[in-house]
Amino acid sequence: MLMLLFYIGKDSYAIESSRVVEVIPRVPLRKINHVPDYVAGLFNYRGKIAPVIDLCHLIQGKPSGFKLSTRIIMVSSSTNDNTLQYLGLMAERVIKTLDKPETELVNSDARMNVAPYLGGMILDQNGMIQRIHLDQLFTDARHLYLAAGAPNTDEPSKN
Repeated sequence: MLMLLFYIGKDSYAIESSRVVEVIPRVPLRKINHVPDYVAGLFNYRGKIAPVIDLCHLIQGKPSGFKLSTRIIMVSSSTNDNTLQYLGLMAERVIKTLDKPETELVNSDARMNVAPYLGGMILDQNGMIQRIHLDQLFTDARHLYLAAGAPNTDEPSKN
């Protein structure tokens, strides 16, 4: 399994590279009101409105730093009607990939009820790398704020 590695503080994390559409530099974002603080904002991604989650803020409670290595990892997921939904994940030091078999993932005994998007660990010569479950992030995102880019169905139709 090929994974994209990045850092949150001093800790390393990984996501499946098969879900990564592209990695882009940090771009200006439109702030959204009435959403959790870890939602960095929205931006126009190839003609679609895409929300961005600041993974540093989500996991460690402080926003990503303004560094040259801070990137937005664009990932995709199919919706029920088979259209692609995009989500940006902002992280620091998005620097390399790692190829490890899925059998090397080790589940910790710690329960992640509060953060179900945090998965198993990969033991590497440089330390532990924690996997991020993208499906769980997309599920949470749809419930909380992906509707911000959806059309308002409360308005009467103009016929």
